[in-house]
Amino acid sequence: MSEEHDDSRPLPPEPPQEGECCEDGCGEACVWEQYHEARAEYARALAEWQARQPQDAVK
Repeated sequence: MSEEHDDSRPLPPEPPQEGECCEDGCGEACVWEQYHEARAEYARALAEWQARQPQDAVK
């Protein structure tokens, strides 16, 4: 049996919503730090996804 693999284009993370950030310089577990880490992961996943696609399909 062959297993189907979903190779959909990765979706970018949503930025924090208004009011999610305490704006108190919390440092650890800051929603903005988490968002920037998620953006970096998204960029890596997108680059890997693009490398797997035929050149005429990626735009």
